[in-house]
Amino acid sequence: MTTTPQDLRYLSVLPQIAWPAPLAQSPSNRLSMLFQLEQSQWWSPEALQQAQFDQLRRLVPHAARHVPLYARTLRDFTAPESVTPQRWTDLPLLTRADLAPGGRALHSALVPREHGQVHPSKTSGSTGVAVEFQVTDLDNFFWKVFSLREHFWHRRDFSQKLMSIRYAKESVDAAARGLHSDAWGGATEGVVRTGAASLYHIEAKLGFLAERLMVERPGYLLSHASLLSGLIDHCERHSLEPQGLKEVRSIGETMADDLRERCRKVWGVPVVDVYTCQEAGYLASQCPEHEHYHVQSENVLLEVIDADGKPCRPGDIGRVVVTSLHNFATPLIRYEVGDCAEVGAPCPCGRGLPVLKRVMGRFRNLLTLPNGEQRWPKMGYEELRRVAPVDLMQMVQHGLNDIEVRLVLAQPLTSEQQAALTRFIQHNLGHAFTLRFSTVDTIRSTVNGKVEQFISMLGRTKP
Repeated sequence: MTTTPQDLRYLSVLPQIAWPAPLAQSPSNRLSMLFQLEQSQWWSPEALQQAQFDQLRRLVPHAARHVPLYARTLRDFTAPESVTPQRWTDLPLLTRADLAPGGRALHSALVPREHGQVHPSKTSGSTGVAVEFQVTDLDNFFWKVFSLREHFWHRRDFSQKLMSIRYAKESVDAAARGLHSDAWGGATEGVVRTGAASLYHIEAKLGFLAERLMVERPGYLLSHASLLSGLIDHCERHSLEPQGLKEVRSIGETMADDLRERCRKVWGVPVVDVYTCQEAGYLASQCPEHEHYHVQSENVLLEVIDADGKPCRPGDIGRVVVTSLHNFATPLIRYEVGDCAEVGAPCPCGRGLPVLKRVMGRFRNLLTLPNGEQRWPKMGYEELRRVAPVDLMQMVQHGLNDIEVRLVLAQPLTSEQQAALTRFIQHNLGHAFTLRFSTVDTIRSTVNGKVEQFISMLGRTKP
């Protein structure tokens, strides 16, 4: 069952009026914005670009006048008419290092009062460099709007229970046992009536989480791809079949190529993925009709560029560069997120929003072969677990022929399993690397619960 218009029950701000429901100001504004997005998603690429640059002619001159770093680098773009598609690639790229020393050079001296309160924020630093920035109430509003759009795109049944397994920043001990609420919260708060929600800490044992999945019987399960992969495998090994599950939602990590197929095979439900970053919010959401992603063009201008800084064509893989259209507190203009993505062809669904076929993950973590060739390391967990009882694996390339393999194991490896695992990894990586195995309790980040499956230390000074 998916939600149809007659199933939706909006939350009235007036106890005497249940239907049609008057909404509070913030939820009402979210639905008002969704109405606009419902129209703009069908615009042509040319119309979307025109609207984006209409917004950029407000953002870029503001940044050039009021942000110290941009006062130097964008001094030729203080006039709105100077901001054009033809001149866009003349603007310099912004790197994570530009935000790392506190980001103060990117703090605007003037933030429009209408954008609300300014809030400091920073990324976790799990990829090696924590970046600091500012957001406003308006940025938080847009995050909720695009989250709500994603719900509506996939026609979720709001009456169902939502079970989340993720890093519980402030309630680790309680979330290890499970935190429960009577509504989903977040983007849906104050807008629609929802079912209950539960939250479990991502560091809990797979067996415990699988047992809770059986007991909770959620309609929707949300977690990182690495946890979902392990949970699917655990359920398959122990013949556990979740009842009532309608959809799995993946966040925060690059998905292995086989996760969607395995989820359908074992649980009989689809995986819906989303591409976000803390600094700029929603970058791309999965198409409601296909498994590729639509760039959220009303939120960001997203470029995929090659090694020469040229736009990639469909089928090409390049670096992701984003410009947040609405953040006037810490404007992020042509910001290198650090990821790579593959550009997709226009979508048959008819939406004019650009397509990303795949989000590849961190471009700094390419595998380097001894001959200098670089490629994406590829490792399917379904095949891996047929070779050895591996819950999680992380590979760290220390040298051209030296790879450390960190393993979280369900049980110790036999010598035969280690030999088979060595052959499996070497075959998948395309070279007989020297492998050093180590067993660890966890390889999840202690600050956000994510797993970086391959780390290259070549040319880097810190993990």
